[in-house]
Amino acid sequence: MTPNPEETLVAHLGHLRQAPISSRTRERLAQALLDWFTAGWSAAATPAAQRYRITAQDCFPGWDTVPVFGGPGMNANGAAFANAAIAHVREIDDAHRAAMLHPGVVSVTPTLALAASGAMTQRQVADAIIAGYEVSLRLGEALGTRHAAGFHATATAGAVGAAASSATALGLDAQALHHALGLGATQAAGLWQMVDDDAHEAKSLHPAFAVRNGMAAAYAARAGLPGARRFATGTRGLYRLLGGDGPLDALDGDLDAPERLNTATIKAWPCCAQLFTPLDATQELLDTHAPAPEDIESVDVEIFTHALKIAGVDWPAKPAETCFSLRYVVSCLLRDGKLGIEQMESPDLQAPELLALARRITVRTSDAFQAEFPRLRPCRVTLTLKDGRQWSVLRKLRRGDPEDPYTWQALQARMRAFAPAMNDDAAAAIVAWCERFTDASQDGQACAPTPDLFGAQG
Repeated sequence: MTPNPEETLVAHLGHLRQAPISSRTRERLAQALLDWFTAGWSAAATPAAQRYRITAQDCFPGWDTVPVFGGPGMNANGAAFANAAIAHVREIDDAHRAAMLHPGVVSVTPTLALAASGAMTQRQVADAIIAGYEVSLRLGEALGTRHAAGFHATATAGAVGAAASSATALGLDAQALHHALGLGATQAAGLWQMVDDDAHEAKSLHPAFAVRNGMAAAYAARAGLPGARRFATGTRGLYRLLGGDGPLDALDGDLDAPERLNTATIKAWPCCAQLFTPLDATQELLDTHAPAPEDIESVDVEIFTHALKIAGVDWPAKPAETCFSLRYVVSCLLRDGKLGIEQMESPDLQAPELLALARRITVRTSDAFQAEFPRLRPCRVTLTLKDGRQWSVLRKLRRGDPEDPYTWQALQARMRAFAPAMNDDAAAAIVAWCERFTDASQDGQACAPTPDLFGAQG
């Protein structure tokens, strides 16, 4: 009998655990880990991070030794919940064009929490993270754009990805792993209505809940509880009930390709990834022509429709909305020549020169650009100057996409820029810890992340 796609996917995860990890994937894994630590450190001292640490402690009482970004250690469940939320606060954790989700936060977070609370080797940590990326990205691709318009795929496909990472970290066999994925799928949820109702500050609960549910699913499967076997393709599975319209063969096709980890995007800007191509295009115009803000007559931004379904804030009323406002981020970049953490964390939303620039920006959507989504993220930015000169740039790919990747050195510079509170000793320790995953000779060594990697306190 022909196996269903879910069975094939589970078998594929088993094959990955047995096969050598290529040098390319090892390097990409080190990058994913560095990206995750960057995201966590960047937000660790924010008021939002403290609220998430309090929430984690209320949900999972008791202090323990598993490190938490910017706070005291908790048990594995509490630390994973807190770290998943904190690493998503700044919107700089990695992303994916086709799956439309943040894979690292749901794959790395539970794995490192479990690694810190129990004996795991480097290879086991690597396998668990790779499994989380593989499942969350394949499932996100299958669920497609219609699903992503209504649901935050980091919370839906991400819950199943977190179950894959957790079950692999716990060493579950193929049957139990399959049950864990099914149990994770039954808790997959994450409504975009929260951004419609101006609840942006709570968006990080989506990956936190996904990680919580994925870990619980793995624990339940380990205890012998069964899960849905056709959790994606069944008549009451995720694809049918949650508006799936992507290619179902993403679940079980192209199994000889490099691991899905290699297809993720490392984010170049501290905002929603839907806004990256307009920022990249604007940066190219600044680099090429260096227009003075006061000389700009108008800015025309033509973008794919889906971008404004997620990042549709016309002008932010509070810092949490800056990440989702195209007018704001483009205005900042044009005024300051850069867009960094400071513009997102402490914005002067009523600055006259910023508002003047924003009033000169026209944003419009394009059906032709939308037709290329999610494979591409097309955007055209056109600057018209007061003297009549006009320049235009079309971008379809984002800096940090697999086709335009960061170097290891550039990622280290990015970490220091996005996490200015990090000192030299902490940066060196994080880089060394992540870099060890490129060395297969260390695969049998114990691999527990230490509190100094998290800026932990108490």
